[in-house]
Amino acid sequence: MFGVQNVNPHGVGHVLCCMCGMGMPPNPAGMCVDCIRSQVDITEGIQKACTIIYCKECARYLQPPKHWVRADLESKELLTFCIKRIKGLNKVKLVDAGFIWTEPHSKRLKTKLTIQKEVLNGAILQQTFVTEFVVEWNLCDACARAAANSDQWTACVQVRQHVEHKRTFLFLEQLILKHGMEVNTIGIKSQPDGLDFYYGSRSHGLKLVDFLQNQVPVRARNDKQLVSHDANNNTYKYQYTFAVDIAPICKEDIVCLPFKASRDMGGIGPIMLCTRVGSSMQLTDPHTLRQVWIDAMTYFRAAYKACGSSRQFIEYVVLDIEPVQGATMAGKFVLADVQVARVSDFGVNDNILTARTHLGRYLQAGDTALGYDLASLQIVDPELEKYKRGIQLPDVLLVKKSYEEKRRKKRARGVNRTWKLQRLDMQAADDAGNRGGRNGAEKDAMDEELFLQELEEDDEVRAQVQMYTDPALAASAAAAAARRLQDGGGGGMGGGEDDDDDDDDVPEVPIECLLDGLTLGNRRAAAAAEDEEGDEDDDDEDYEDSEDDEMAD
Repeated sequence: MFGVQNVNPHGVGHVLCCMCGMGMPPNPAGMCVDCIRSQVDITEGIQKACTIIYCKECARYLQPPKHWVRADLESKELLTFCIKRIKGLNKVKLVDAGFIWTEPHSKRLKTKLTIQKEVLNGAILQQTFVTEFVVEWNLCDACARAAANSDQWTACVQVRQHVEHKRTFLFLEQLILKHGMEVNTIGIKSQPDGLDFYYGSRSHGLKLVDFLQNQVPVRARNDKQLVSHDANNNTYKYQYTFAVDIAPICKEDIVCLPFKASRDMGGIGPIMLCTRVGSSMQLTDPHTLRQVWIDAMTYFRAAYKACGSSRQFIEYVVLDIEPVQGATMAGKFVLADVQVARVSDFGVNDNILTARTHLGRYLQAGDTALGYDLASLQIVDPELEKYKRGIQLPDVLLVKKSYEEKRRKKRARGVNRTWKLQRLDMQAADDAGNRGGRNGAEKDAMDEELFLQELEEDDEVRAQVQMYTDPALAASAAAAAARRLQDGGGGGMGGGEDDDDDDDDVPEVPIECLLDGLTLGNRRAAAAAEDEEGDEDDDDEDYEDSEDDEMAD
């Protein structure tokens, strides 16, 4: 039986290669792929070895002529940077690219590239090759200047607040660390009444000034000083100084409003309590719960100082408290009439003071509270005499609930904090340790303790700060708890349970607010937030402006 083979009349036949005689599909070159590759090399003229400059201090690569870019190992940014450094790729079509793994310490980077090119009468040839990059370590200008002499700064931001404590700067320190504002600093120096930040670029100093204006009420001024002048290319080099003054009113301070300011605000005051500080200050009248917000511009237009600070607190015991009927609430504050007595008066006299407070939600009979003794404080302010109506100041002004005794009992039982805060790497000035003629270390420790207590008590402040778990403190706390449990099991549980019940209302930082991995290292070497090319353009504009000013003179 004979079979019939179906042949596709439209099928493509095979031809012989003109070089090796092997059968192949027809192509314009008339040669098979192996013969074309042996005759033509499309990678000819493409650079196979290259050198790149890397700054190990700020982890950036040099993109000639003077632009520095940041890229992580085997990242898309680094691959793009390496491909742009290869000469001759503009003559071919790049199809695929990727890294070949190398040891991180080998100072070598290898890329695998796949390219296509038209050869021999329109035939398209695809080929893969490897390019090796040698990484040379070299400091960038900013890092070299910082390593040679840390005092060679271009911009200095002087932050000052003329108060008796440094709790404001402890809070600013945490905000700066949270937002990474310390990365570009050359150095940070602590002063008796503030901090000095040194930068290698004017734009970095301006960035910090803008950040401070969004966080606290400040007034900023700036100045510049000519350092050098090159007459050949007509360039100028300046040092810029930014003076930032923080309003000398802090949370829990009492102020006496000027008569004109009180009249403009609808007759509020005159004695007001500062309950919150941000870019604006919140002042609250504890007797009426009327609140006003004062921004930095309004305050510095007619500045006034605090009449009392937290160092003048007196401890009181709440004897009786009753909420005011029909009184409105202002946020977390509730008006209440309270009867208190000084802790120091117990066993001495029977003086009972009556006042109205805004802490009706927090205080109960038997609690202790901190406040101002206005009767003995003797507020002497010329603005008080301008009020024509008779002003009868209360004897006491309560500010907040006190947990000092309960904290003392917890420390006596060995219960301590299990978290820590990250701190800036700063250099202390020569006279920074002698503030107000007292032992500077004791005052700093007291301010830090008060700030930590504020973080535990105020959830709004705590939300703006990053707190980290401390494994060492957590282990010691667990050991102390085990010892207390062992001692209690031996028959000493009589008073322990009562102490635990009494200390339940002591505010603590919730464990969900803590972060892992406390890093105390200097993050300035991580990198600059802005490239130097933009910074130099800003400096060039300043030089040109200065030149125009001198020519005009």
